[in-house]
Amino acid sequence: MRRIVEGLQSIAVTAWVGALWTTGLLVAPALFHFVPDRVLFGNLIGRLFAYTALLGIGCGAYLLLFGVLRFGSRCMRQAFFWVTLAMLALTLVEAFAVQPIVDAVRQQAFPKPVAETMLRERFAAWHGIASLLYVIQCALGLALVLWQPRTPH
Repeated sequence: MRRIVEGLQSIAVTAWVGALWTTGLLVAPALFHFVPDRVLFGNLIGRLFAYTALLGIGCGAYLLLFGVLRFGSRCMRQAFFWVTLAMLALTLVEAFAVQPIVDAVRQQAFPKPVAETMLRERFAAWHGIASLLYVIQCALGLALVLWQPRTPH
């Protein structure tokens, strides 16, 4: 059983960080290049980022629970715990505070692309905040991969 729980920890890190990197660093640029309709692009990538956030929330919750149950209060002395907590907090802020604002601005501009409206500066500012939070999550993801707790076999 212990082996399964530890294996799930590795799977959670892989799924979360892999989804972050794949969605933000591969899929989004590819869609931006190949989907000429900016409204369609925004809707597609917005949905993918939402799914990535939900996956991150689930994986982050599991990883924190895993750390507490496996290491007890010692988990709070591990960088892995704090990186996981920071990534989860950023995911929650981006998904439930920033992204709803970005979506609302996009909806206010509809049926036109935001870039063709007076809302473009507001959209650009909030999109920039969302992008910064995402880049920080991706960088923290690297630390999460490198600092996974290992148990001797």
